[in-house]
Amino acid sequence: MSVRQESATWVATLRRHTIPTELGPCTVRVQQGIGSGAPASGTPEVYLHGTAGSWATFRPLLSEASHHDRVLIDLPGWGESTKGARLEHFGIETMTRAVTDVLNLLNYPRWNLVGHSMGGFLALHIAATWPERTASVAAISPTTFGVSEAAREPLRSLSRFPAFVGMMLLMRSLAALGPAGLAMVRAVGATPVMGPLMSPFFADPPGMSAGVIRGLGHNARPASFSAAARAVAHYDFNQWRGIRCPVLATRGETDVFTSPSDLDRLAATVPQVQTVTIQHCGHFAHVEQPEQVQRLLEDMWSL
Repeated sequence: MSVRQESATWVATLRRHTIPTELGPCTVRVQQGIGSGAPASGTPEVYLHGTAGSWATFRPLLSEASHHDRVLIDLPGWGESTKGARLEHFGIETMTRAVTDVLNLLNYPRWNLVGHSMGGFLALHIAATWPERTASVAAISPTTFGVSEAAREPLRSLSRFPAFVGMMLLMRSLAALGPAGLAMVRAVGATPVMGPLMSPFFADPPGMSAGVIRGLGHNARPASFSAAARAVAHYDFNQWRGIRCPVLATRGETDVFTSPSDLDRLAATVPQVQTVTIQHCGHFAHVEQPEQVQRLLEDMWSL
């Protein structure tokens, strides 16, 4: 494991680690909590991004210091964890082991998980797999039942989840082109065309900064997105009945990936779940409404 210090204006301490996993080297950043006696102390907040993200997606939530350590992971295949990523072994179980291996190497016995989109799905699976070590889960617009069905039967799901099906088919096509497909995504992501393409994911597209839109284009990974879609297509959601910790599950009022029925099914499956629909918000609540998301997180962690 290699470590180097990285400075940023919005953190007191941020250390960058490169940790080996079975899916390839994983880049992780750790911020020490206020008043914690060591870099690995207490129960950290662990942030898991979605398929169009990296650790940086959570920046709007992290403007103020926390009493908990924060662990910000670039999941294998995304962000700075792309070099050497073994996507041929990608699956929910292997991704879970990658995350828990990171946390074990950092000497954290328990954790609070915060996941967006795919990261929310992964957080729920980790909670089901490691119930004694998961203190809480906050799933922000988790891609669950509807997206799983759409990944399994895209044509039948086109009318209900057109944004996901369209993106999945596009990403599959681009992934087939290899490096050329990734280059095309990067090229488009740096142009004004990216704004209209991403507009379905936000309640107020004109209100999103150009930096946010460029970041989503920069973090898009066609092969990784396609691997994640394959992994969730035949998932057994009954596993989530074994989750023991408190769970917060949110969706945006205009969310195109997480439907109201997804939250209803989560409430019927997960024992201790609070579901919240965030008004004036799309799929990226932690970007569009970070103050409200932070209040919800603090309320859950204070219980």
